[in-house]
Amino acid sequence: MKMTKLLMAIAIVTTVSFVSCEPKDADIQAAVEAKLKAMPDMMTGAATVSVAEGVATLSGECKDEMCKAACEKAAGEVKGVKSVVNNFTIPPPPPPPSAPASLTTALDEATQQKVKDGLKDIKGVTVEFAGEKAVLTGEVSKADRMKIMQMLSSAKVKSDVSKLTDKK
Repeated sequence: MKMTKLLMAIAIVTTVSFVSCEPKDADIQAAVEAKLKAMPDMMTGAATVSVAEGVATLSGECKDEMCKAACEKAAGEVKGVKSVVNNFTIPPPPPPPSAPASLTTALDEATQQKVKDGLKDIKGVTVEFAGEKAVLTGEVSKADRMKIMQMLSSAKVKSDVSKLTDKK
């Protein structure tokens, strides 16, 4: 009987000592936070860590997928972490730079007027401006077509003359 009580007491002491050796959630959280702070070049913003029953939940912002995976791996290596929930987000890439103001996509007023003046003597031809192109429509003779092409070339204007038809 005494032997049974002694063995029971040893079992209880052993169980309590094993349970008390397991790290507490607060200790695990502190260790994970310290490990993530040691990786400052990986993170773009502040990381938050919460631990519940050995499950570490990471949230915040990483610069890319490689950073996200590295942080998850680092958190998983901390003693006491049973699993990792990775809620890190990755910011969208920055928008492409806009075209400089000096590169316009529309013809300026002076160039448009130059094209209109060059076409005023040619009957039956109309011009519309679409972006940086002059779109010509109408019916012209071969000689007038040659004048139009020379005028557009001298004005350095891109053009669409596919809607011009030849007079018969």
